Amino acid sequence: MTKNLVGLCLGVLSFAMTAVAQAPGGKIPPPSVILGRQQVPILCYHQVRDWKPTDSKMAKDYIMPPATLREQLKMLADSGYHTILPDQLYAYLTTGSALPGKPIMLTFDDTDEDQFTVAYPEMKKYGFKGVFFIMTVSLGRLPHYMSKDQVKELYNAGNVIGSHTWDHHNVKKYQGKDWEIQIDKPTKQLEAITGTPIRYFAFPFGLWNRDALPELRKRGFIASFQLADKMDPTDPLQTVRRIIVAGGWNLKTFSNAIHHDFK
Repeated sequence: MTKNLVGLCLGVLSFAMTAVAQAPGGKIPPPSVILGRQQVPILCYHQVRDWKPTDSKMAKDYIMPPATLREQLKMLADSGYHTILPDQLYAYLTTGSALPGKPIMLTFDDTDEDQFTVAYPEMKKYGFKGVFFIMTVSLGRLPHYMSKDQVKELYNAGNVIGSHTWDHHNVKKYQGKDWEIQIDKPTKQLEAITGTPIRYFAFPFGLWNRDALPELRKRGFIASFQLADKMDPTDPLQTVRRIIVAGGWNLKTFSNAIHHDFK
């Protein structure tokens, strides 16, 4: 009886220690361990609408026609991809936790309302979840940007809400009160909307510098997302790679990017 009780207690303790080790924000392994993991494809989208005659060639890289997005999401579903969220990615990178087969992450920047009205319904068809990085200066500026209620609905549906600063100011230029204006206040606003800590951040323009990384970590962000640059060798969790999905890509280019841009 005593041996059984001791064994039970040890088993509970072991389970608890494992849970703590795998919890977001837990012990972080050396950068070499994180950099040694196979990268998970992480896709970045912005506007989801049809092109206009006034859209420049460069703008079209950031504007995803709805029909093209539908084709891409269907291809991912038909090909057996499973969307993952940042907590899963963090656990994988820091502890080696298993991911579902063919993992992929869908991220959306800048708070555009068409992400809610167009992309979100398409994602729901396949049971896909995503990460929405919110620029808070835009909140409520309908019809171009999402409302607080829409952000809350995305969160309640199982998507993740992350920070994308107040007004898209380049992090490399921060000085003085910029950290308070661009990071602290928006974080509090998003936490008030979702009722949960905001743990993830996306750099405006994908631009970052090493001085920013400890500042973000100090403010509670356990991982931050850039674009296609190499991850920082001293703090890869704060420089996780993504790629922008250009609006003009066909399905072959889209598939090739997923397979070859993440090593």
